[in-house]
Amino acid sequence: LGKKVIIMHPGPINRGVELTSDVADSEHSIILQQVENGVAIRMAVLYLLAARK
Repeated sequence: LGKKVIIMHPGPINRGVELTSDVADSEHSIILQQVENGVAIRMAVLYLLAARK
């Protein structure tokens, strides 16, 4: 992979189908950060939707 490559995936990953484990676990992968941030965003959206009157 190139030096500027960033691997992203919202998860869950089907290892060996969508991505190989080598790619998912590489230094270029920010998959775990993306999953973590995605959970926070979903929670915030649900909170805002539930607060509507």
